[in-house]
Amino acid sequence: MITLIGKDLAVKGKEFVFLGPTEDCENCRFKSSCVGNLEKNRKYVVVNVKDNEQKCPIHSEGAVVPVEVDRAKITLLTDSKNIFEGSTFTYNAPDCDENCDFHDLCFPDGLIENDKCIVLKNEGKHKEKCKKDLKLNKLTLGFVV
Repeated sequence: MITLIGKDLAVKGKEFVFLGPTEDCENCRFKSSCVGNLEKNRKYVVVNVKDNEQKCPIHSEGAVVPVEVDRAKITLLTDSKNIFEGSTFTYNAPDCDENCDFHDLCFPDGLIENDKCIVLKNEGKHKEKCKKDLKLNKLTLGFVV
């Protein structure tokens, strides 16, 4: 999908989480092509950068450029047992309120409750101990759309 991104962020391979449009976006003539295609709280990766540049008052360099983005792959720690490469499942956030070093991997940015995911890679058992004594597997996920 094509969107507009700040000139300084328009780098192939750059990942970002779209947190939603600002108030300044409401009356912008580029709103639909800039933020109209993106879903709030989703993680994207820039796969191609185009040459055209447009002025934009909210970005640090005062300009945006068109980029092609895809949904980014997500790394997840989970205690699910029946997960293997190629399998699909529905993400449900774990019942955990621990504040630990793994929190961002158990509740990764860009992954939303009830997302349909596909396991692209199962990296096996996570080596470090979970505070709740769960046996965690590290997965790389894609999305089923």
